[in-house]
Amino acid sequence: MKAILCTSLGLPDTLQYTEVPDPVPGAKEVLVRIKACGVNFPDTLIIQGKYQFKPPLPFSPGSDIAGIVESVGENVKAFKPGDAVFGIVPWGGFAEKVVAAQQMLFPLLPGMDFPMAASFMMAYGTSYHALKDRAQLQPGETLLVLGAAGGVGLTAVELGKQMGARVIAAASSAEKLALCAEYGADAGINYSAEDLRERIKELTDGQGVDVVYDPVGGDLAEAALRSMAWKGRYLVVGFASGAIPQLPFNLPLLKGCSVMGVFWGAFATREMGANLANIQELLEWYLGGRLKPFIQRQYPLSEAPQALQDMMDRRVMGKVVITMDH
Repeated sequence: MKAILCTSLGLPDTLQYTEVPDPVPGAKEVLVRIKACGVNFPDTLIIQGKYQFKPPLPFSPGSDIAGIVESVGENVKAFKPGDAVFGIVPWGGFAEKVVAAQQMLFPLLPGMDFPMAASFMMAYGTSYHALKDRAQLQPGETLLVLGAAGGVGLTAVELGKQMGARVIAAASSAEKLALCAEYGADAGINYSAEDLRERIKELTDGQGVDVVYDPVGGDLAEAALRSMAWKGRYLVVGFASGAIPQLPFNLPLLKGCSVMGVFWGAFATREMGANLANIQELLEWYLGGRLKPFIQRQYPLSEAPQALQDMMDRRVMGKVVITMDH
């Protein structure tokens, strides 16, 4: 089978498009012939050895998969060859086939095509876990989303609105903010042209925001933390800027606010029942027409390195997807 292979840690241009042996499923595993794989920011980190998971070399990046079951292990009862599925693997999705644990797969929903399915699990799973389980976002609260037009940011805007919050989207261009408005943002801040802290003051009448959703890190973090309301919750989702902020810890003390880590991958494996309940809720919302992933572009497997580079260069709005031509 064809795959994008990481043979040495580095940037996307070091990845190889090559032939590798087909994987073989274990007793409780499923072999999936991949039709689409979503591109997520952790994919840009894992190939550089900068992510929490460090798979042994060589490996293929890619976690958000959708495809057709080709074969199943002897103890798999939930799926059979020919079933259309989507779900999560730790890595290996930038390939024509991958082995997945049966409990991390779901049947494809009616009306959901493969690219849409491959754009769903990680982004929505992360944001819903962050807003529901970590921040316990309440109707009427104000949610600030940094990097709001990105893959997870846009889902946070969409979910925050569904959960009854007033959503302020912060992004780096008018084009990105226009997309956020389409997905429910009540107000926008262009932080490449406006002072983030001053605009938050204006938009909240000086009260600050109840929840900050931050997948960006870097220079924006301290300004956002200084803009928290009393008993606010600051969600540390990731560091797309490339810089991990060094925050002054007197600010949580003065504001009575919490700084909370969000690691959906660990939550999904440590608390499988709670994660499954979240996914079921999200799928019901999707079936009810309340959620719709925004896919900016699809790339063939051979161009997956370019997709990763575009993500690193902050040229992506919403999701981009790798599609297979088999």
